[in-house]
This record gives sequence, structure tokens and C-alpha cells, in this order.
Amino acid sequence: MAENENGPLFETRPVKGRFFFKLFVASVAVGIGFICAYRLWFLRVASGKLHRWAWIGLFLCELWFSFYWFLTVICRWNPVYRFPYKNRLSQRYKKETLPGVDIFVCTADPSAEPPLMVMNTVLSVMAYDYPPEKLNIYLSDDGASDFTFYAMLEASSFSKQWLPFCRKFKVEPRSPEAYFKTAIEPDNHDPVKLKHWLSIKKLYEETKMRIETSRKMNKIPEDIRKQHKGFREWDFVTSRNDHQTILQILIDGRDPNAVDVEGNVLPTLVYLAREKRPQYHHHFKAGAMNALIRVSARISNGPIVLNVDCDMYSNDSDSINDSLCVFMDHENGHEIAFVQYPQAFHNLTKNDLYGNSCRVFRKLEFPGFDANGGPCYIGTGCFHRREALCGKKYDETCKVDWKRLNHRRVEESASVLEATCKVLASCSFEQNSPWGKEMGLKYGCPVEDIITGLSIQCRGWKSIFLDPERESFLGIAPTTLSAMLVQHKRWAEGHFQIFLSRYCTLLYGHNRIPLQLQLCYCIGNLWAANCLPTLYYVLVPCLCLLRDIPLFPKISSPWVLPFAYVSIAHRAYSLGEFLWCGCTFQAWCNEQRMWLFKRTTSYFFAAFDTVLKLLGYSKSAFVITPKVADRDVSSRYEQELMEFDDSSPMFDVLASLAMLNMFGILGVIKKLASGADHSELPDRLGLQILLCLLLVALNWPVYKAMFYRKDKGRMPASVTYKSIIYALLVSTLTL
Repeated sequence: MAENENGPLFETRPVKGRFFFKLFVASVAVGIGFICAYRLWFLRVASGKLHRWAWIGLFLCELWFSFYWFLTVICRWNPVYRFPYKNRLSQRYKKETLPGVDIFVCTADPSAEPPLMVMNTVLSVMAYDYPPEKLNIYLSDDGASDFTFYAMLEASSFSKQWLPFCRKFKVEPRSPEAYFKTAIEPDNHDPVKLKHWLSIKKLYEETKMRIETSRKMNKIPEDIRKQHKGFREWDFVTSRNDHQTILQILIDGRDPNAVDVEGNVLPTLVYLAREKRPQYHHHFKAGAMNALIRVSARISNGPIVLNVDCDMYSNDSDSINDSLCVFMDHENGHEIAFVQYPQAFHNLTKNDLYGNSCRVFRKLEFPGFDANGGPCYIGTGCFHRREALCGKKYDETCKVDWKRLNHRRVEESASVLEATCKVLASCSFEQNSPWGKEMGLKYGCPVEDIITGLSIQCRGWKSIFLDPERESFLGIAPTTLSAMLVQHKRWAEGHFQIFLSRYCTLLYGHNRIPLQLQLCYCIGNLWAANCLPTLYYVLVPCLCLLRDIPLFPKISSPWVLPFAYVSIAHRAYSLGEFLWCGCTFQAWCNEQRMWLFKRTTSYFFAAFDTVLKLLGYSKSAFVITPKVADRDVSSRYEQELMEFDDSSPMFDVLASLAMLNMFGILGVIKKLASGADHSELPDRLGLQILLCLLLVALNWPVYKAMFYRKDKGRMPASVTYKSIIYALLVSTLTL
């Protein structure tokens, strides 16, 4: 009992079994040393200028891969896991002493992020297992859509039935759509429960139908418009990028009439579409978050802030209590600025077709970040300490006596608050202010979350990564290859911009955060830089194969052993990690394929666009990943058929590289079939042939999409023709 009263609210445990990992690292490092020795020793043997330069280029690529692998090793060296003790939290703090929590949900485009999906996310966070009078939900609608506003009105009405239902039957997850999709209808042994369950489901289906019908009609019925004064705001909206601030308190938790069907208080629910004008930069999601920070500070001012994307519904109603175990821990809680949860998805295929699960990253790299100083902020599924988010530096005065914390009660009416808060979300409010620089989320980068988290850590704060057994948030992964590649292009571009800016962790973080954490950040910051060595390794050995130029040791030479060991051991260990994390062998194969696709397309275009931006030829843009797909696309995704139905320049690159490697293998087959003059070819060029065969195997879905598939997800004919012409042209010039 005494331990529960005085013990820590969370525990830190190192990951076990790291001896074998360190042994593996040491052996691979020795292998890399032998490869470098081989490259240097046999450089003088290279015959001809072309051979010598191809050799030097390959050596530089291998040095880069070794350096990047070294960064990942630092991150994974001593990962730690965190375990909260919610029972101790409930024993130590009564309901009245728990802090208020402000929850931010962000949406930007009703066509890419349907209002029904937004409503489900909002309902899931309204239904947290937490005192409702201490919950305040804020929706930022950067699309200024009256359809999204209507969905929030429906959410405010449906919550009166949904929240008591969740409490009574301990529903999980608390997104109605996700729950009714997976829940089993109660049997007849409990007719009261069955009747209640069916009535709630019917009520939800009716709500869903009204929202979807209005969306299909592209018009909200007049009788609904007359029910709420908020719809009048859209009479003055010129466009989604030119409108006044729209702020409506849909549920005022202070109002004695704001109760559910059982008489319990409802959480506060606020809709906000901040002002936008063409002459002002709105700074994308970072600007929306900063407007929410200011508005919420005026209305509720919860000391804890949770932000989620509109597609990331709450999958665990206890997530708030988990994070409070960190913030309210009497030993270390005052040092923590934010608690980051992993990004997980509910629509992954069995074998994770597009490599979206990031399970190894969740299980090893994020805990590695945590051990080295704290995880980065990834923009969603994150609980923040408000004062840290608003720019406060860490010092000893940050210690909070949660039991004596005074909760300021706002006396103004909802209508007065609506009027006074509009100026806080106006375009001109941030002019000549520290917002976006020293306060709130940082501006000027497509991955504003990363530099925001970094700047918080550089002010002396720490962060923690929590990955409970039950996933806390579930979102929607891209269901097409182009959507996945574009998403990773945006991430890689933002990270590379950080590396080339004053926020480069090696400069900005110098003497502010541990060196290990600086290097951990470099893993993401250098994603885009991986494109050139990868493209070189994919292209040059294949082209040299056509010219009979060897770039690797003979199969019969003992120098082949370090190449073979490093390649096989590295991939075998990677496979072991995947299987340990609960993935399948096929999922691992798909991950290797996506690794190749991202490095040769997403990262290449990210690096190219970053250079253009630095030269002043391009501007930053925020691309929203579509959260919906038509029925045919969804069907092919569930069958694990890759979607190529897009004439994207990225597909031009993918298809051309695939054809080049195919031509390389065909050239070898032709030489072997031509006679005995090439009998030594397998020994002299064996590793190059194996590399080309591996690339052909990874590109197998590309060949199928180009020549075999007949469905709508096949490769466009124009891309196929262009790739064949490009590959033939390069092969001809090489020969």
C-alpha cells in the first residue's frame, strides 16, 4: 500500500537481449572495414577511366550507407520502454484534482477528409474515460466547410446518447463507425442491453445517413440551416481561403442544460475556422494549431493539450490517464513537455502492402529516441504541457502541485466568448508577435511538428514515448502507391529542409540536447540524401554489367565474403526484427520493396524540390493525403494489388529503373547463350548479376502492372512506353 502511495507513476525498463544486437553490430562493422579495405586496395587495379570512376562512386555510396547505418545503430543501442501505473494515479489523485485537458482535432479539406470521419474522431475523444467537465474539444476546420460544421452539430446531438452508452457498456473503441463495424450484436439473454444497443446503432445510422446525404446533394437542407445561428456565417464566406473567423461553442460544458440523457455533464465542444485572407500566409497546420492554442487558452486553458489528426480516432479510452501518469509523476513529471504515442493504422492489409505499419520503428527506433533524450513530436497522438508548447523554458519552477492547482473558471457567457475569441484567430493577430517563432508551433517547414518538438527539447524539456499494449490512436494509411509516395516525399522534403536550415540538429541542438539525440534526428533529416547513393547503386552496376565492367570481387575470391556477410547478415537481422514485431515474411518483403521505391522516387523528388526552394524557384506547400478511395481502389488494396493508375513522374522513374535492370539481366542471358567465350562471366560478374536479379525481383509488381494486369490499377500505357524508350536509350548509349 505504501509503495502505491509513494511509488512512481510510471516505470522505465530497458529492452532485453541487446547483447546479440551489439555482437551483430560489431561483426557487421568488421565486415564494412574489410569492404573499405577491398575498395581502396583494388582501386589501382581498375582499368580505364570509366571503370575507375564507377569504382570510386560505388565506394562513396558504400561509405554513405555505412554512415547512415551507424546513425541507426546509435538510435537502437539501448532502447527503453515506459509503463504507466494508472491504479496509483487513481489512488493518489481524486477526480476534482485532475487537470483539465484540451483536445485539438485538425481538418483541412472536406473532400479528402470526409465530415463523417471527422465526426467519428471527435466523438471518440469526447468519450474518454475522464471527468467530462474537464474535457474540452476544439475542432479546427481549415477548409471552412459548412458540411464539417453540420457534422459537428450532429456530433453534439448524438453525444448525448453515445457517451452514456460507452460508459455503461465499456465500449472500445469509442468511434461509432469503428465500433459498429467490428462489434458483435448482443444475444437475447440480455434483452435490455440488446434493445439499447440496437437503438444506438439505429440512431448512428440515421445520423450517418443525414451527413452523407447532405454531402452527396452538396447542400445542407434549409430546415437544418435554420436550426442553428452558426450557418449564417457562411453567407459571408467568399471561399475556403478568403473568409472571416467562424467560431461557435456548440456545447458549453458550464451550461447546466448541457447534459446527456442520464443527466451527466457533457464535454465542451468548439468549432473554429480561423480567418483566412489571400494577402496573409496561413502557415498550414501549424497556423491552425497556434490559433487553437490561443482560443482554448481563453475558453478553458487546460494545462494539458492533446492534438490528433482528424483521421486518428481514439482507440483506447484510458489514454489520458496513461499520459497523466507521466506528467503527474512527482519525481520526473515536471521535466516532461510532451508524451508521444505511435502512429498506427486500422486499414492495413495482412502483409502491409505499402509498408505503412512502421512497427519496427515503433518498437525499436522510437524507444531508442526515448533512451537518448526523448522522442520527436510527430504532429498527432501527442499530449503536451501547455506552458512548454507556448514557449516556456524549463527550470525548477515548472514543478506543479496538481492537488493545489487552481482551475480558472471563465465567467463570460458562450456568446461573449465567441465574440472576444474571434480576434485571437484573425489573420493580423500574429503580425509582429512571437507566434510561430518563439511561441506555439514553428512556421516555415512542411514538417512543423519536428522543429517544434526539437525547439521544446532545446529549451531544456524532455519527452517520453508511450506505446501501450492496446493501440491508443488508429488512423487511415494510404491505399494507393502514389498517395504513399507523395506523403513520404512531403516528409522527406521537410526533414531535408530542416537539415539544411538553422534548425539542423547538429547546429541548433549543439550543447542543448545530447549528441546521441542530435544524431537520432539525423536519421529522418537525411532521408532525402539517401536518394543519390541508392540511385547510383541501382543504375551503375546494371550499366556496367552491360559493358562487362566488374565492380565487385569474383565469386571465387575470398574478398567476396565481407560483401556476402554484410548483405546477408543485415537483411537477416532485419527479417528477425520484423518477425519479432509480429509481422509476416511477406510484409518484410513488401517493406524492402517500399524501401527501394521511396529512395528512388519520393526522396529523389524531395531532394530536388528542396534544392529548388533554396535557390528560390519553389515554395513550400502542404499536400493533404486523401483519406478516402473509391470502391475499386479499395477492393484492389484489400487483395494486395498495387495501384499504378496515375501518370506520375514518380512512376516514370520506377518503371524506367525496372526496365533497365531487366535489360541488364537479358544482356547477361544473351552473352551466356552465345557461347563459351563468356563462361567466366558468372564468376567475374556474379555479385552484379545477383544485385540485378534482386532488383528485378523487387520490381516484380511493376512488371506485372506494365505487361500483365488488365484492371484499372495497371500502369498507364504512356508510362510503360516512356520507360521502355528511356531504358533502351540509356542501354544503347552505354553499349
